[in-house]
Amino acid sequence: MYAKQTDWAEYARKALTGERLTMEEGLALLEADDDEVLPILQAAFLVRKHHYGKKVKLNMIINAKSGLCPEDCGYCSQSIVSSAPIKKYTMLDKETLLAGAREALSRQAGTYCIVAAGRGPTEKELDQVVEAVKEIRSSMPLKICACLGILKDEQAQRLAEAGVHRYNHNLNTSKANYPSITTTHTYDQRLETVEKVKTNGMSPCSGVIIGMGETNREIVEMAYALRDLDADSIPVNFLNAIPGTPLENAGRTPPWKALKVLALFRFICPDKEIRVAGGREVNLRTLQPLSLYAANSWFVGDYLTTEGQAVTADHRMIEDMGFEIELCAL
Repeated sequence: MYAKQTDWAEYARKALTGERLTMEEGLALLEADDDEVLPILQAAFLVRKHHYGKKVKLNMIINAKSGLCPEDCGYCSQSIVSSAPIKKYTMLDKETLLAGAREALSRQAGTYCIVAAGRGPTEKELDQVVEAVKEIRSSMPLKICACLGILKDEQAQRLAEAGVHRYNHNLNTSKANYPSITTTHTYDQRLETVEKVKTNGMSPCSGVIIGMGETNREIVEMAYALRDLDADSIPVNFLNAIPGTPLENAGRTPPWKALKVLALFRFICPDKEIRVAGGREVNLRTLQPLSLYAANSWFVGDYLTTEGQAVTADHRMIEDMGFEIELCAL
């Protein structure tokens, strides 16, 4: 067990001066006594406040194509190996995607995330997304994030030209743990897609799912990997174990552990958007508001095939904590 009297302010100092935490420091944070969580969060808040003040960025997801995915990702209810009773449908039409964008605005979300299950988009699916994005960009003050799977260079170029600001492709877990999560694509293929995104001028969004059998050392390695990848936005998901998926019995991340993980990502990726993503409600539970001391972004509303909490509850938590929703500034 690491000593309890760690100087967490030193972690903040390093983050603010560009110094990289060592592996030993990262492990000391994750393995600290739960009594240390509040001092850890206070130190993380110094870094968060320096870069983002007390603003909170809100994002909303639309599940643009559900199920029907040939990949075998063990955490996903939409994969070919899942028996979860979910809705399955092909790519939503333009009008439905536009209606989703209007809903995002009503929720005070600055970023609208168009997400589609599958290995990668067909040309027809890409056409549908491109057409919708162009109309959203011409009529609404929203940033657009797309998450459509593995991209070809020309597909990344088309999305960028249509006005997609950001493309999400999560690393999900560590390179060593990756084969235990999926076998139908590789960790390196994920990296390659993120590099295509950057090459074509879109902002790279890439994150992780905590709670899939990874070690604490691997969690630190994930944070290092995203720092090295220079991902602008880092969604930190906490596994919501869905019945019918291979990881249905994986359990939940304890709230105090989840808060330590978020602080770790803030210290290692100090100036990046850290978003508390899927599984926030079921893993953090009543401690959700405390996540804002380290993270500066939340999803609002439902996720892909699981429900989020009421948008009014999210807005109230943000207000009660003394934070302020950051509206989109294009």
